Amino acid sequence: MTMDARQSAPATLRNREPILQVLKTVLPTEGTVLEVASGTGEHGVFFAPHFPQLQWIPSDPNPDARASIAAWQKFQSGDNLHPPLALDVCERPWPLETEPFDTVDLAQFPVSAIVNINMIHISPWEACRELLAGANRLLPSGGILYLYGPYKENNQHTAPSNEAFDQSLQTRNPQWGIRNLEDVIELANTQNLQFVKKVSMPANNLSVIFQKK
Repeated sequence: MTMDARQSAPATLRNREPILQVLKTVLPTEGTVLEVASGTGEHGVFFAPHFPQLQWIPSDPNPDARASIAAWQKFQSGDNLHPPLALDVCERPWPLETEPFDTVDLAQFPVSAIVNINMIHISPWEACRELLAGANRLLPSGGILYLYGPYKENNQHTAPSNEAFDQSLQTRNPQWGIRNLEDVIELANTQNLQFVKKVSMPANNLSVIFQKK
C-alpha cells in the first residue's frame, strides 16, 4: 500500500505484460475500450499508452477503487486514459448506455471493446451474466469482449493450485468460485457473443476472447 490513495495488487505486475501481448492481437484499431472492474487501476495506466489509437475508460463500483484509479492516473496519465466511471455490472442500464461521458465523445469513439480482468470468480454468477448482457447491449457488431482469470474446463480444475484457490474463494463467499469455461461460453452465446479463442496464460489462467455477432 502506498502513502496516497494508490492501491497495489502484486498479481498485476506479474500478469500485465502477458495480458498486453494478447490484447495487442485482439483489440480493435479504433474506438473506446471500457475496462470493467478495474480494481486498483494499475492495468489501465499500463495498457492505455500501448494503444494510443484507442480511448481507455476504467471503471469500478467501489469508491475506494476509483480513488486508487484516479491516484494512479496522476502519476501515469495519458491523453487517451480517462477518469474512472462508477459502474456496477449488475445495475441496469450501464452509465454509458444512457449518459454522455465528460471526457470521451462516444459518438466519435464508440465503445468497441470491453476488458474484464479477474472479476467473474470473485463475484456472484449474476455478475458474469450481467457482464455478458451488458456487452451485448453496448458493443457493436464485431466488438470484442476480453476476459482474464482462472477457469475450470469440462468441470475440472486445470491445476491443484486453482482447486485450492476455488475452495478459498467459496469459503469467503459461497457465491464466488472459479467458473466452468463451457458455461461461460454457453451463456455468452445467448447474448450474441461468439467465442473466438482461449489463450493459456501464466499461473494457470486463461485469456478468453469473444466477438459480438
